[in-house]
Amino acid sequence: MHTTITAATATDMRALGAHLANHMHGGEVILLSGPLGAGKTTFAQGFGAGLGIDEPIVSPTFTIARELDGHFADGTPAHLIHVDAYRLGGTDYAPGQDSVNRLLDELESLGLDEELEEPGTHTVILMEWGEQMAAALADERLEVHIDRPFHVTAPDATAADIAVEPTSAGERIVTLTPIGPHWDRFMHDLPDMPATGERQA
Repeated sequence: MHTTITAATATDMRALGAHLANHMHGGEVILLSGPLGAGKTTFAQGFGAGLGIDEPIVSPTFTIARELDGHFADGTPAHLIHVDAYRLGGTDYAPGQDSVNRLLDELESLGLDEELEEPGTHTVILMEWGEQMAAALADERLEVHIDRPFHVTAPDATAADIAVEPTSAGERIVTLTPIGPHWDRFMHDLPDMPATGERQA
């Protein structure tokens, strides 16, 4: 079962991130994917706010991983590891080395392999560009994919009429896919989302 949600504005995207964060308890892994400009960092900003994190949430591209401290809804300490996997798992493999082992090696070099396999009691991992990591991660995860559809209203419009540069404006379609029994229960028990959408099997 997956859930599809429409987020009409950046405010809606942040609200969705905060809504999910408010129901975290620790030990969760969330994979966040979507094209450039889809709103991944905007979602992450709302997620951080939902965990009571005061520091700004920015794209971790140049540091790969940032560790931030806040608190869960019940007041217990929360430790967020915000990862950008975009530059992980390059194409320069050693002879006989496959992509999964390459990813695991890079995660190990960053000290993230054990965290991803078994996050600490108070830890939540939010990984941007995480779809390429799915095979290397623990079985329990929530996959969050964000699409930004382009709407062409004029019947004679061409590709040149559509904005090429990604912006923060415009509607986004967010698909939440639970992987594993924990996340199946989580999505089943999650209260209504703050944006419009419907639950789909």
